[in-house]
Amino acid sequence: MKGSFPIEKFNTVRTPFYYYDTELLRKTLDTIKAETGKNDNYHVHYAVKANANRKLLRIISAAGFGADCVSGGEIKACLDAGFPAEKIVFAGVGKSDWEINVGLDAGIAYFNVESIPELEVINQLAGEKDKIARVSFRINPDVGAHTHANITTGLAENKFGIAMADMEKVIEIAASLKHVEFVGLHFHIGSQIRQMEVFENFCLKVNTIKQWFADQGIEIQYLNLGGGLGVDYDHPDAEPIPDFASYFDTIHRTLRPDPHQQILFELGRSLVAQCGELITRVLYTKKNALGRDVALVDAGMTDLIRPALYQAHHTIECLTSQGTECSYMIGGPVCESSDIFDQAAMLPQLKRGDLLTIRTAGAYGSAMASRYNLRDLPRSIYSDEL
Repeated sequence: MKGSFPIEKFNTVRTPFYYYDTELLRKTLDTIKAETGKNDNYHVHYAVKANANRKLLRIISAAGFGADCVSGGEIKACLDAGFPAEKIVFAGVGKSDWEINVGLDAGIAYFNVESIPELEVINQLAGEKDKIARVSFRINPDVGAHTHANITTGLAENKFGIAMADMEKVIEIAASLKHVEFVGLHFHIGSQIRQMEVFENFCLKVNTIKQWFADQGIEIQYLNLGGGLGVDYDHPDAEPIPDFASYFDTIHRTLRPDPHQQILFELGRSLVAQCGELITRVLYTKKNALGRDVALVDAGMTDLIRPALYQAHHTIECLTSQGTECSYMIGGPVCESSDIFDQAAMLPQLKRGDLLTIRTAGAYGSAMASRYNLRDLPRSIYSDEL
């Protein structure tokens, strides 16, 4: 089943471009608020790396969500979009001094720290400003996320986080530093997770780690569980809003927080993926040397790199032609063999000028776009502005 698009208005816009259904985004945010509203200790921070589009940030901020940032630029964008500083958390495995200073000057909620050297630098920079930096330790729980290797972050071999075996030393050092205050723990095991048992196993591991801190007499104010909830790339119309009910119910049933502890979530993909589409136009059709049908479009890996980077699948639909479907290789104009959106997309017979939509492109699409080959960055079009 195809989605609903204002095709007649698309014909007046230069392709390629991202189309955002702002009504679907608002419905998604309302669904999350309804589920988290069942527990006063649950707080959702939007993972800005998924999509830092200014208008989307303003919609998410106006809905009362916090922000999870991984760069100084993201912090600035969120402040500009109306996120209160006290609802901004700064994560990221390698924070530059200037980025840390941006967070300190803004008075953000806290920093997610990933190493002892980082902790010491934050203490030094906070001291130079005569401030106390609130910090949370990112622990690598060594939990498999059952997802693509490039988006797994919670295994022992990954670059992220602090090993639990080093935690006693980290706590000791933190206690000796005058300009940091330990407030919580941070975890993130990966992205595009669709199996609830992964989150169950994760929460059980968090329970064990949390108990270790309790046994040491160390108080934890915040438990940040990261994000990772996936979306349905294969059937975007079957589940336009992800199954937040099952996700939060799994956390509620499995996690064992203390009554005073605040539970934070860093959801990104599941907020914005389904509301975004990449609209592109067929430039040429041909057969390759093997006799396969090829459609060359004006969007490329510079506009949406996920298929080239992760071998990710996005459903592709034709908006302007109908009829019996056949298999097409859908390729872009970038001078790279990997500039392929789909090796075998089932589409009606295509012709020059046909409009295609690459579905579920709202997360890690425009955010990862580049100007390779000196291509223009794709513009953004919004449903409530057409």
